[in-house]
Amino acid sequence: MTLLVERDTTRADPLVAALGGDVLVMDSLEAARRFLADEMSEDVVVIGADVDLQAATAFTEGFRLTRPSLSVVLVRRRVETSVLTEALHAGMRDVVEERDLTKLRQSTDRARRTSAAIRDQGVLQTTGEAASRGKVVTVFSAKGGTGKTTLSTNLAVALAAGGRREVCLVDLDLGFGDVGITMQLFPARTMADVIGLGAAITPDAMQGLLTQHSPGLKVLVAPIAPDEKQKITADVVGAVLDTLAKEFAYVVVDTAPELDDVTVTAFDRTDVLLLLATLDIPAIKNLKLTLETLDLLDFPKEQRHVVLNRADAKVGITANETAKSLKTEVEAEIPSSRDVPATVNRGALIITDAPRHPVSVAVKNIAESIVVGDNPGPTATAAPSQPSGHVDSTSRGLFRRRRSS
Repeated sequence: MTLLVERDTTRADPLVAALGGDVLVMDSLEAARRFLADEMSEDVVVIGADVDLQAATAFTEGFRLTRPSLSVVLVRRRVETSVLTEALHAGMRDVVEERDLTKLRQSTDRARRTSAAIRDQGVLQTTGEAASRGKVVTVFSAKGGTGKTTLSTNLAVALAAGGRREVCLVDLDLGFGDVGITMQLFPARTMADVIGLGAAITPDAMQGLLTQHSPGLKVLVAPIAPDEKQKITADVVGAVLDTLAKEFAYVVVDTAPELDDVTVTAFDRTDVLLLLATLDIPAIKNLKLTLETLDLLDFPKEQRHVVLNRADAKVGITANETAKSLKTEVEAEIPSSRDVPATVNRGALIITDAPRHPVSVAVKNIAESIVVGDNPGPTATAAPSQPSGHVDSTSRGLFRRRRSS
């Protein structure tokens, strides 16, 4: 059963219909509090838009420690960053616009699963028990125009495989990310909304910031305004990736074409690093410098994989010559095709628009042979849980490795 707190029956009726199943409507938080004191099996409370925000947060905080399995979903007429931040700090699972009835149903279903996991398995953040961790797959090129976003988006779709795996795609090109427009997404929230979360970067908080693309695939879109980039620190990015890696089998990260603190933070959490280049001197030169930098930072060689895009282009340089110049193996080649930009211009991805296209086949091969390999699921065990948003200064870090070498 779902408990709905809403005193206005005209507002309650569409919410009840959207929630489905058994819904008990109450006209006040006090009535809900008394009911929950006797009914310990109830786990999901939806608080309507007419309920005062401060009263709703006080209600949630009151149950946060005494009844951690209780999930609260807040409904507002309009979801603003300040409201979202305050609600998530109080421990609510999600905040949903009153008109978005589909999102309300999805949020309450997810809240119910979270509550069941906590109740049935005793999964508490404070237990310090180890949690499974998915693979973080980072796509990087130090030169723009190599097809990095094209590979990232199509690779994420390939890994999700129609819902076969849970995948999250993160756009870390915080100033000029194109993942959203490439995938024809219209997100309600972006990476910019992480700024106000502070210590509340929890799995539930992050789920509320993701945009569904297709079955099994959610996306964290880059900020709309480029100036928001300055507000997103490397520590915040690290906390976001750590949180998402505990929730998804694969986290695919599209990066900016520069080795800044944010990109290095992503590298530090990366299990599979795909280094992308094209058959031109500037791209090869930048890739060679990247490899040398990774050597200096002791980034494991077995975790980096060189991928050539437009590898069959007749430009006077061959893939073999590139491999010799880089003194490393080229592990995957993606052919050149005008169909790729053409599908993007039509608002589609090549892997869904033409699954048997040579480019699609090449991306699928990268997904299965390099990324998945012999490990189709989570590949590591996370460290004992820290408070939400905490960054452990003793954890593995590229800069820390360099200082210790």
